[in-house]
Amino acid sequence: MTKRLLIVYAHPDDESFGLGAFLAKCAAEGVETYLICTTNGDVGTVAPEKMQGYATIAELRLAELHCAAEILGFREVIPFGYRDSGMMNSADNADPRCSWQAPLSELSGRIVEVIHRVRPQVVITFDPFGGYGHPDHIQCNRATLAAFEQLKGDPDCPQKLYYNAFPKQLVRVGVAVMRLTGKNPRKQGQNADMDFQAVLDATTPVHAKVNVAAYHDVGERAANCHASQQSPRQTMAGTDFIMRYLGTFNGFTRVIPAPQPDQPFEADLFTGVSA
Repeated sequence: MTKRLLIVYAHPDDESFGLGAFLAKCAAEGVETYLICTTNGDVGTVAPEKMQGYATIAELRLAELHCAAEILGFREVIPFGYRDSGMMNSADNADPRCSWQAPLSELSGRIVEVIHRVRPQVVITFDPFGGYGHPDHIQCNRATLAAFEQLKGDPDCPQKLYYNAFPKQLVRVGVAVMRLTGKNPRKQGQNADMDFQAVLDATTPVHAKVNVAAYHDVGERAANCHASQQSPRQTMAGTDFIMRYLGTFNGFTRVIPAPQPDQPFEADLFTGVSA
């Protein structure tokens, strides 16, 4: 059986900062991995010296995504081309070209088209809070759920849906370190618009834990492709030591099929998948 995995994410860098080691493991084990990237990352903050050779931020960030995709072994990257919506409550939320303003039926319809063509058994997207409250991430969640609803009863409907679960222990440690060092965990990141206390409060339960320790370095190489962006993991944790030892596993929240009470952790997202 050919295993096929579809990731529905929002920005160039989401795939590496969130799932880099896991995706490298999938590719090494023969899983066909596909990525929908709904936006071009136009609103990302980029230092002027990083723009040399690029006409726009979107051009730069898509080039960084191409670099990461080569390392992670994607079978295909599918860009939807929406404008980045910026962080919640920013003026960019109102731009008619951004994904936050796109009709949900339009976005979910495009995801359905990809599913019909790729026929993944497993899909991963963001949790309802969008990981850290980003509108584009929240829109990915809503559109993916709508796509599954639309595909009910269709033979191409994927068999499993997961959210990438933030590692609660890592977030808790990061928040504690920030407080101990006099930093405000509610105002982190390059633009002080990352609220890690809200991230901690919104973490979802873990139903699958996949050991990715052997692929940590590959994931880091992919993350380094996104040199124009500051990794939220670096902001939160601060050291490779913490990431390597607390980030041994990637955790996932299983949404479809709904987990049973006291069900043991899955070690493989393709557990129970049929041809």
